[in-house]
Amino acid sequence: MHVTFEEAQQAVEAAMKKAEAISTQMCIAVVDSGASLKAFARMNDAWVGSIDIAIKKAKTACFFGMPTGQIGKLSQPAGPLFGIEHSNEGLITFPGGLPIVNRDGILIGGIGVSGSSVENDHLVAKAGVEVIGLSDLPDHPWRT
Repeated sequence: MHVTFEEAQQAVEAAMKKAEAISTQMCIAVVDSGASLKAFARMNDAWVGSIDIAIKKAKTACFFGMPTGQIGKLSQPAGPLFGIEHSNEGLITFPGGLPIVNRDGILIGGIGVSGSSVENDHLVAKAGVEVIGLSDLPDHPWRT
C-alpha cells in the first residue's frame, strides 16, 4: 500500500500552509512506501541545499518507520545506530522527517521538510502528515 498522488499533494499543500503560517520557506518531499519520490515542492526563496535534505529526510523516515529525530538520538556516538547516516546513500538523522502511517496502522510513505530550524521543520512535516495519516504513531513495527 502506498500514499497516493492525491494524498501526497494534500500533504505538501498542508505543509506549505503551515510553513507560510510560521513565516518560513521550505522544501517539502513526500515518498511512497518504497521510498520513491511521489511529490515535491520548493517554496519561493527556499534554500537549494534543502532540496536534497528534504528528500533524504522523507526516505530516512520511511526506511526505518520512525521520525528522523528519533533516529538521530539513537545514532549518537556510542549509540546503537552510530554511523547509520552513512548507509542507504546517505540518511538525515535530525528532525523534519516523519513516516506516514495510515489509520489502519500501515506505513504508506514518508514526508521530509527542510528550510528552517529543525523544530520548525518538524512542525511543518507534522502538519503534512496530519491531513493524510496519523501524527501519533502506533507501536512499531509497522504493517507494510
